[in-house]
Amino acid sequence: MDFDFIVVGSGFGGSVSALRLTEKGYRVGVMEMGRRWTPENLPSTNWQIWRWIWRPALGLRGFFNLDPYRHVLVLHGCAVGGGSITYGSTSLAPGDSIWENGSWADLADWKAEMPPHYDTARRMLGVTENRLLGPADHLLQRVAAEHGAGSTFYPTRVAVFQGPEGDAPGTVYPDPYFGGEGPERASCIGCGGCMMGCRYRAKNTLDRNYLYLAEMRGARVFVETRVVDVRPLNGSLDGSQGYEVFTLPSTFLAGRRRRFTCRGVVFAASALGTLDLLFRLKEKGSLPAISGQLGRRVRTNAESLVGVRIPGSRDDLSKGVAIGSGFYVDQFTHIEATRYPQGSDAMGLLATVLTGGNSGRKRILLWLRELVSSLWRDPLRTIRSLHPFGFARESIILLCMQTLDGSIEMRLGRPWFWPFRRVLRSHGERIPTFIPQANEFARKLAQVAGGTPMSMVTEILFDVPGTAHILGGCPMAASAEDGVVDSRNRLFGYRNLYVCDGSVIAANLGVNPSLTICALTERAMSFIPPAARVE
Repeated sequence: MDFDFIVVGSGFGGSVSALRLTEKGYRVGVMEMGRRWTPENLPSTNWQIWRWIWRPALGLRGFFNLDPYRHVLVLHGCAVGGGSITYGSTSLAPGDSIWENGSWADLADWKAEMPPHYDTARRMLGVTENRLLGPADHLLQRVAAEHGAGSTFYPTRVAVFQGPEGDAPGTVYPDPYFGGEGPERASCIGCGGCMMGCRYRAKNTLDRNYLYLAEMRGARVFVETRVVDVRPLNGSLDGSQGYEVFTLPSTFLAGRRRRFTCRGVVFAASALGTLDLLFRLKEKGSLPAISGQLGRRVRTNAESLVGVRIPGSRDDLSKGVAIGSGFYVDQFTHIEATRYPQGSDAMGLLATVLTGGNSGRKRILLWLRELVSSLWRDPLRTIRSLHPFGFARESIILLCMQTLDGSIEMRLGRPWFWPFRRVLRSHGERIPTFIPQANEFARKLAQVAGGTPMSMVTEILFDVPGTAHILGGCPMAASAEDGVVDSRNRLFGYRNLYVCDGSVIAANLGVNPSLTICALTERAMSFIPPAARVE
């Protein structure tokens, strides 16, 4: 065998798997589609589209991707370290009620088992309470108080090194987390650039903890490598003889096909990546026994992105940690203050005037009325609010998430506009693109700050919400009739095949899922015996 385990993907599930398997004495290979990024080669602004967006077929080899579907626009990362390169660093545990819902509810004593794994994940990721509250955070706190919810305001818990209290931001320290085994860090300067990749060595991305330590222990990372097939060896139906894994280069339209052999595979390519790969393996007959529940119960964290633009703002609203604070509107809904660094204004292209109303064509007409009315009342201010330049410095993005449950379905199909290739397509009931609580708060914040409330243009024109937290599709369950993996993340019907990413999550978390993915993977890896005990 070339490896004992091959891990597909190096995100929050893949990096945890790689480290824990190498610690147990296994030979591990990690296949990662994206590039390896360092503080030296990260883009300084998201106007450098070719180094920000990941679309290799178009020559765009960045780390951030936008995947449009009929029901949702998915924002996600693709890099060595997965989504940790571009996420906002928030590391929150969901409420206990999530373990009481969904197909995993009775599979384990989750409330007793999970806290130690969450603690391990927090320690490895260097999670701390954010101390760098910027102008946008203080504005959020002030308006939350006026909204009657000031007592629920909280600084986020973030995977960012902020140094000893009182020390100057940007101070360089030797590894503060792993007894000198890890790389040096610099304390956060609050530039707001977490989602553009940290160029100052403060953000605790996976290539600086889990994956870094895994590589030190012998794990091999194959960058810009796409897995295209996984087949049981020697004709075994259940993979008991091992697997052969075939790859192609991810950044070229054609390239050399490579073959690797291993005893087991961990699928950790993100919810969308794992779903796409498993569908293709099932349909081509490589892994035909994959459960028919594949692609069911895909969730989006019930999100909405709204915001406020304050043209000519005296305060630089880009300062702070990317997602620095939040508060609870009610028991189901919370809003967090989000930002991009100064000069990274490309997301302003997706902003338009705030529009309420029900989803659909009537909302488009209402949007046109709002836009014309705004231009009539104050044309200069409206134009200044809608043009993208200066967006990061002058805007506070409000990320609204709800714990209310709801799901769609994903499966392969041929889009009408490109019938030559089967791709993932979404199906089911429409996801609401209008959260009244979010719009109401955006209007109040705009009134207090003297700004213009904003909506996301995709939500208005296409009735499609945006999410950075796509989950589910390979739900954890008691049997293949109800889910795709068992309570230990093992794929039903096969030996030594695991799924360790957001696709196994069986309930709507209502918070950023990164910490939960790490904790669930820590738990899954704890059940695998050390290599010396394997026959």
